[in-house]
Amino acid sequence: MARLSGLGDQLEAFSRIVDFETFRPDLDRALAYSDGSKGGRPPFDPVLMFKILVIQTLNNLSDERTEYLINDR
Repeated sequence: MARLSGLGDQLEAFSRIVDFETFRPDLDRALAYSDGSKGGRPPFDPVLMFKILVIQTLNNLSDERTEYLINDR
């Protein structure tokens, strides 16, 4: 982790510069998840998914490559 930080980890830079939590109310309102009373798997965190989409777009990654990198890291 220290080596990645020294090389300029993009995720760390985003965390310092952008407060993604400010997007949470808008994301929650737009996604309007159910209350979970019918069971099923809980949804992924909307802020996490938004970060993934931003990074995917900035790096011009395909969905398959993005999924691979998420599972690899």
